Amino acid sequence: MPLLGFVEQLGHGALITIQVAVLSYLLALLVGTLFALATVRRRPVMNIFWQVYASIFTGVPSLLVAFLFYYAGSGMIASLFSLVGMRVNIEVNPFAAAVVALGLVYGAYIADIVRSAIHNVPARQFEAANVLLIPRPAAWFFVILPQVLRFALPALTNMWIVVLKDTALISLIGLKEIMTYARLASGVTKEPFIYYILAAAFFLLMTGLTYLVSQRVEGWTERGSRRRAATGEAARAL
Repeated sequence: MPLLGFVEQLGHGALITIQVAVLSYLLALLVGTLFALATVRRRPVMNIFWQVYASIFTGVPSLLVAFLFYYAGSGMIASLFSLVGMRVNIEVNPFAAAVVALGLVYGAYIADIVRSAIHNVPARQFEAANVLLIPRPAAWFFVILPQVLRFALPALTNMWIVVLKDTALISLIGLKEIMTYARLASGVTKEPFIYYILAAAFFLLMTGLTYLVSQRVEGWTERGSRRRAATGEAARAL
């Protein structure tokens, strides 16, 4: 196969890698945020459930979790539906296993990040929302969570990069992402340096784009804080 054909395959694998990384990260962000909101206050039952979840998914390698979902996912789904008297037969493909595995594993880490960011929000923000009689869902969505994003953004950015790089491990369950095609091209052409360098360049490019986007988002989230700081300095000057 000509060189161009392998490069096209690498491009297809890069697209699969991006899809897996984005969907996994969105799932992890959803799971982590829900757990953070549910455990920010001490609730015995929820805290026990969280401890079990965190112990499992932070103590087991993400690749092993992917293997479990890939080879046993169909059985687990069938067992869950059998509890309500339904019989289903759903095949778990490598793409779905990769997304769910990475999402659940890194959801445990994102939960700690978001919960720490919530604790860093000044208590007077909550008190002001109560005094102004802002409904609790609106207060969280418009007042608290934007500040949580500002505090958590650096750690969330690093977590996205970790998820992106961990997609390389998922090739071991049969997912044809960029590392799979790089390994295939290297074996056929006996030129591993070229294709692994191309794969490395892809990850470096994605990391660079991530930092550029995160800087833009960080600047956007800090506009309000800079405005308040400038107002405070002007008031002190008077």
